[in-house]
Amino acid sequence: MNIFLFGAGYSARAFARVIAGQADFTGGTTRDSAKLPELKKAGITPFLFHGTHASQEIVDALAGVTHLVVSTAPGQSGDPVLAQFGNTIRNAMPKLQWIGYLSTVGVYGNHAGGWVDETTPCHPVSARSLERVEAEQGWQQLADARNVPLAILRLAGIYGPGRNAFVNLSNGTARRLNKTGQVFNRIHVDDIAGALHFLSTRNEAGIFNITDDEPAPPQDVVAYAAELMGIEPPEESDFEAAQLTPMARSFYGENKRVSNARIKKLGFSFRYPDYGTAFATMWRDGSWR
Repeated sequence: MNIFLFGAGYSARAFARVIAGQADFTGGTTRDSAKLPELKKAGITPFLFHGTHASQEIVDALAGVTHLVVSTAPGQSGDPVLAQFGNTIRNAMPKLQWIGYLSTVGVYGNHAGGWVDETTPCHPVSARSLERVEAEQGWQQLADARNVPLAILRLAGIYGPGRNAFVNLSNGTARRLNKTGQVFNRIHVDDIAGALHFLSTRNEAGIFNITDDEPAPPQDVVAYAAELMGIEPPEESDFEAAQLTPMARSFYGENKRVSNARIKKLGFSFRYPDYGTAFATMWRDGSWR
């Protein structure tokens, strides 16, 4: 396998670690030149991509790529990878076998705590989720034109090493906001990597919710982390009275429970099916840091 990661960030790097023993080449992009050494240290051949033009260096690398993973956020002007490299992917990647696009469960919008699955129509609430729907459609059109399988992975709230309630409790930024009836699904970054590995090695196509089995109130997660740490959790505060950024507040405008049954029916098993299992493991082995 020759893999290229557009947006070699938190999730894509976890996948690179999992696939390292099977990949003959793993390339990845960053928009920050200071991060190029980090990618190289992680075993990823680094490329700089500012999103403004298709560099010849990346075009040349794509010629030998078999599996493409896209983990870049779209914007008001659309998906930057489609804009700059769409023609290259359509016409100059003769070895391409599979595309994976990392999206978000935010595309479903608000369902007042009800269950959704991959057949649920998308009714995005926020502008960023609307942009994701449009990006998904753009990638599907490209994949259809190329006649290659596209897996769209709709991710729940991502956590893992360095990004979790333990960290927030340790640095004093943890909050326990209570909004009646509000629940979120979550996903450990290792399960994102595992799902990418599972789907890419099988060249699977389709839409897949990559999320845990236990949608839960966010304040409960913080309380459980505090219990494991042996400290008192922050006092609960009312969501309506909380001082939040517009983006943070917008997340609470989407309340739903997300099913992951489709990928499990294919035979995939989540390492961390619920936050309790994951947090207990992270605290025990120190991988939360």
